[in-house]
Amino acid sequence: MDKLKMHSPNLTETNIEKLVQLFPNCVTEAADGKGGLKKAIDFDLLRQELSNHIVEGPQERYQLNWPGKREALLVANAPIAKTLRPCRDESVDFDSTKNLFIEGDNLEALKLLQETYIGKVKMIYIDPPYNTGNDFIYEDDFSENIDDFLKRSYQKDESGSRLVANAESNGRFHSDWLTMIYSRLRLARNLLTDDGVIFISIGDEECQNLRKICDEIFGEKNFVSQLVWEKKKKGAFLSGAATNVKEYIVTYTKNISLFCGLIGQIARGEETYPVIKTTNSRGERVIRKGIPSKFREKDYIMPAGGRISSGNMEMILLSDLVIENGILAEDVSVDSNWIYSQSLLDKYAEDKSLYVTQDLYFRRVVSEPRHKMLKDLLPMKGESSTGFEFVYSDDLFVDGWGTNEDAFDELHSLFGAQSLMSFPKPSKLIAKLCLSACRFDPECIVMDFFAGSATTAHSVLTLNSKDGGNRKFIIVQLPEGCDTQSEAFKAGYKSIAEISKERIRRAGKNVLQGNLHQNWSKDIGFRVLKIDASNMKEVYYIPDAVTQDLLSSQVDNIREDRTPEDLLFQVLLDWGVDLALPISQQTIAGKNVFFVDGNALLACFDKGIDEAFVKQIAEHKPLRVVFRDNGFASDSVKINVEQLFKLLSPMTEIKTL
Repeated sequence: MDKLKMHSPNLTETNIEKLVQLFPNCVTEAADGKGGLKKAIDFDLLRQELSNHIVEGPQERYQLNWPGKREALLVANAPIAKTLRPCRDESVDFDSTKNLFIEGDNLEALKLLQETYIGKVKMIYIDPPYNTGNDFIYEDDFSENIDDFLKRSYQKDESGSRLVANAESNGRFHSDWLTMIYSRLRLARNLLTDDGVIFISIGDEECQNLRKICDEIFGEKNFVSQLVWEKKKKGAFLSGAATNVKEYIVTYTKNISLFCGLIGQIARGEETYPVIKTTNSRGERVIRKGIPSKFREKDYIMPAGGRISSGNMEMILLSDLVIENGILAEDVSVDSNWIYSQSLLDKYAEDKSLYVTQDLYFRRVVSEPRHKMLKDLLPMKGESSTGFEFVYSDDLFVDGWGTNEDAFDELHSLFGAQSLMSFPKPSKLIAKLCLSACRFDPECIVMDFFAGSATTAHSVLTLNSKDGGNRKFIIVQLPEGCDTQSEAFKAGYKSIAEISKERIRRAGKNVLQGNLHQNWSKDIGFRVLKIDASNMKEVYYIPDAVTQDLLSSQVDNIREDRTPEDLLFQVLLDWGVDLALPISQQTIAGKNVFFVDGNALLACFDKGIDEAFVKQIAEHKPLRVVFRDNGFASDSVKINVEQLFKLLSPMTEIKTL
């Protein structure tokens, strides 16, 4: 019976396995430092594989480099033995909500989420600390080998804080900031969907450096836009000094060929659309409107009789376009800037991998059902003068993008004090970014791992309430202490995380008092999960290090202060199960059993498990089941468990911790 590993994935090993598949001849063996051997990559051979000339030594190349870059890469890849512990008391609607609030270091959070949310986050917005000489940056202690981290990953630094000052007098002023952000962006990219997008707010200090490392991490071709946000309504012109009233939002997608956001149109605040010229059955030229995409000059022509296809072009079809039995009955040409070449569009049309959604957008098929006719995918949304009706969340476009002053006003309206946070972002700003990135996917996940006052969560709740979407948020915030002289501390908030959670609670209540879309689920809750040391004692990870005289104290490998629900959430992390799935509990034969999403996973951490109990569990035919390793009544029961499941529920995967 296999054991769960109970730590975040080792991305170095994962990357080696990927290279093994591509370049098997570059695989070699190297000393593992323990007298044995381990799989490794011959980098000289790998460099030769990637070069069309003889590689003799280090070559000059175009890149951004700084002291600490290699350490940042090691930090990003190294696993940690930590977990997320649920906190029901600080949560809202814990059992039913789909939203998550993670309290702790965001690098650790990103590591812990790698298996569960890899390729599942549609949009990431972050507002990291700017490198001004006064702000704080995160100090990372993960640049260690696997043995060292097992000994040290439970420890805080001497001050008990994860933060250090980065003064301009520091000789590593830029390097420290780049090291901090580099490892986090590498991990963040893994979480994005293939068509996902990341927005990064940044000032002048590190904007150019940020662009360079994003080019490296996301790929230069996946750069979407560098938006300019006017953060102040007016500058302090009487001060005699130059006043910066603008910031930037650097935008990258994971795969530009699949990206279908409306960044260009939203950024300009435009509500006008390019001309779509068609010829109807009488030979008359007809002019219509569609939504633009500013990527590449390429007119697209779809011949009459061809199946509708476009590959994520942001275009609205109006009903007077002649469509019969799911195919066009007339020629259509679009005078605009399209992301795809004519040949690729024709290929998509030929293999029938595109269709029109209910919102009348062209979309590419990415999941079942495939190859459906238009008539099966395009029900009427409502009668209008044109036959179809498309509704924008128009009020989100009112009064621009918001400013810092608007953000302070929002906090004041929620808390009755304006100075709880420094330089907050207005919810309208992030709501419009979310609308531009997630219009086609109103059920998606939105993430912010520099949450601050939780503006992103507020924005998601507001947007959902207006357009009926059910976007989920994952918010990460360090419990950074509030200055004892600050308004926040005087108001009773000891940490930034406390402010973040309280804002979501108050914003949710406010949203429910407004005009709500009839399709919205009204989910204003969030599960609070706090990063902590692993539930497992050190013996779980390094059993060989325990001497004979200490064995009696290590009979149970689980820490004494941990609850069954603590264990469940570490199992969810280890198994890569969504942390927001519904969880219920039942008592079976006197033992407490967790049911995750019905029978997706069953977990029992009680002791004294016997064969009769196992038979009752197997009757539920769970996809996965987990027990404590020392929870069985006897060794014979443990041996028979697998045989019982093979007989009664052969599809069940069984593990222990």
